[in-house]
Amino acid sequence: SKAEMGHTCRGTINLATANITVEDSCNFIISNGGAQTYHLKASTEVERQRWVTALELAKAKAVKMLEESDDSGDESVSQTDKTELQNTLRILSSKVEDLSTCNDLIAKHGTALQRSLSELEALRLPPDSTDKIKQVNERATLFRITSNAMINACRDFMLLAQTHGKKWQKSLQQERDQRIRLEETLEQLAKQHNHLERAFRGATVLPASTSGTGGSGKDLCCPAKGDLSDEDDDNNEFFDAPEIFPMPDVMGHKRTGSNISGTSSEISLDEQYKHQVEDTKKEKRTRIPYKPNYSLNLWSIMKNCIGKELSKIPMPVNFNEPLSMLQRLTEDLEYHELLDRAARCESSLEQLCYVAAFTVSSYSTTVFRTSKPFNPLLGETFELDRLEENGYRSLCEQVSHHPPAAAHHADSKNGWTLRQEIKITSKFRGKYLSIMPLGEHTSGARGIFGTARGSRCGSQHNLPPSGTIHCVFHSSGNHYTWKKVTTTVHNIIVGKLWIDQSGEIEIVNHKTGDKCILKFVPYSYFSRDVARKVTGEVMDPSGKVHFALLGTWDEKMDCYKVQLGTGDNGAEVRPRAHEAEDSRVLLWKRNPLPKYAENMYYFSELALTLNAPENGTAPTDSRRRPDQRLMENGRWDEANAEKQRLEEKQRLSRKRREAEAARATEDGKAGLSHGDVPPRCPRQALTPLCPPGTPYDPYKPLWFERKKDPVTQELAHVYKGGYWESKEKQDWSLCPDIF
Repeated sequence: SKAEMGHTCRGTINLATANITVEDSCNFIISNGGAQTYHLKASTEVERQRWVTALELAKAKAVKMLEESDDSGDESVSQTDKTELQNTLRILSSKVEDLSTCNDLIAKHGTALQRSLSELEALRLPPDSTDKIKQVNERATLFRITSNAMINACRDFMLLAQTHGKKWQKSLQQERDQRIRLEETLEQLAKQHNHLERAFRGATVLPASTSGTGGSGKDLCCPAKGDLSDEDDDNNEFFDAPEIFPMPDVMGHKRTGSNISGTSSEISLDEQYKHQVEDTKKEKRTRIPYKPNYSLNLWSIMKNCIGKELSKIPMPVNFNEPLSMLQRLTEDLEYHELLDRAARCESSLEQLCYVAAFTVSSYSTTVFRTSKPFNPLLGETFELDRLEENGYRSLCEQVSHHPPAAAHHADSKNGWTLRQEIKITSKFRGKYLSIMPLGEHTSGARGIFGTARGSRCGSQHNLPPSGTIHCVFHSSGNHYTWKKVTTTVHNIIVGKLWIDQSGEIEIVNHKTGDKCILKFVPYSYFSRDVARKVTGEVMDPSGKVHFALLGTWDEKMDCYKVQLGTGDNGAEVRPRAHEAEDSRVLLWKRNPLPKYAENMYYFSELALTLNAPENGTAPTDSRRRPDQRLMENGRWDEANAEKQRLEEKQRLSRKRREAEAARATEDGKAGLSHGDVPPRCPRQALTPLCPPGTPYDPYKPLWFERKKDPVTQELAHVYKGGYWESKEKQDWSLCPDIF
């Protein structure tokens, strides 16, 4: 505020005394000559010059204000305040005049008294009376000296009051301005509070049918006409208020009360799901209900920690987006046309360029998506059947819970197959969170997969865990593999969350030996490189580079053919990027986000369709997950309660499987005669990387089986078939009850 302008705060630089220097074409420095220095970077030289000019003008204004601060009193004061100040000054002036009159009277009477005493002293009086007169004369002199001192002090006070009156007047005015600002702030807060109360009262009782019929002119997700305007954005004023949207009657419920009760629905979620699946096959949805602006109460999380183990603390859906990790994994296929084009390439090196672009494109959806997806339940599946529209269909299944692992298989009639098993681990490092794919030969996997020490699982312990992505092209037989890079989420504690990707990806063609190295450059404030930069080289088995890749993981990827020239000393020289513009080819460009994506969790067009209800899906499909559906519909309190119920149900199922396995083991040992060798533990055959002492969970995935990959020599879950046949027959008798 203006009242704080005169004070120095940590981290601020006073413009009146600031030094502004230009470092180079885009960078400039502002410092106060002491410990505080700002290094600023503009995107272009023109923008840098605009900032420097504006700061210089502001500095000149600050210097002028500093010079005029001593001559204050010129601030705008209301007429009432002026009158009050004039009356006060008039009274003070009259008092000073009274003091001056008293001064004259004291001097006059003091002189007369002194003269009278002198006359008395000259008279002939008895000896003892003379002594009395001298004593009175001395007291009169002392009184005159004291009176003069008082008069001088009053005169000094008057001069001081006149000198500092303007400064006192300025301080008084500042206090009044601050009081007025506080009153205005309180008035604004009171108005907002009243507005929120009225909005809440209006939202608690809504009609069951608002947009389910064709007569409704208001969209569920888009604001009403006039709410948001592309014109005159600078004059708009925005407030943080909850966005409340009525639910259509096809959802089959009315919102009542404070949205806390989990039984406010008039019909079950299964019936709601059946109502929603109408016409979803014909037309893909382009919007979802807007994200509510609910504040997160930290106490509601902390109170769940009391008396519970850390692994059993349910995280609220406030941190989530209404998609599961399986659906997020399926989003890798958003740019499937890159693999379609790669399948048509005759050259394996050109094909590798498109595979590399597809690899980079899978990160484009993460740039704004800072919310976490739902952790899938064990046995949860997600299918995406786009065989008619795009020529492919995809299936994901959660195959393990400790550690979390998801298997993915996609087939395309355009000539390619994509499969992967993703296991990730995360490390919280104070200010940021690192999410790393498992599968490397590192000690970081200890504690998750266990070590060979104390294990009796045999030589299979030397097999690396999965985490590799496979892409096979049918006509050529080219088999490509690669792994994902590290994802870092910054500003976990304070500030706005933002995501970065860093590391290297090595894409290998196991048939030809061709290789591509992609480098994801980590973001640096002081770097002059473009943010989120990715570079790459496509080389043959001999190491000769044929193509160079350049771009960003959130926008686009280009490639250009590398033709080696000859330098002055006869050595081969690669041309620079700007010299190879003629051969530059755009491989991939990110699709624009849908309108109002910022209100829909920054979902892409594909992501908006993933949770749309569909007929015929398995009962374990993520679209049928009730807590995720409740969250998407804005019923977060009910979603939190449902999420806790599902997690507790999953824990009970795991304990039941472990108890059954323990009983079976004991029964097997009891049936052995003396000297018999007990059979090999099934865990050693199925999950040789389980840590010693871990309870054996005999769970087997329904649609995937764990095999040794002949190409990478890894243990991986591979699709064993049967899902699409079961869907065609609508025979889901083998599916577990997880919801």
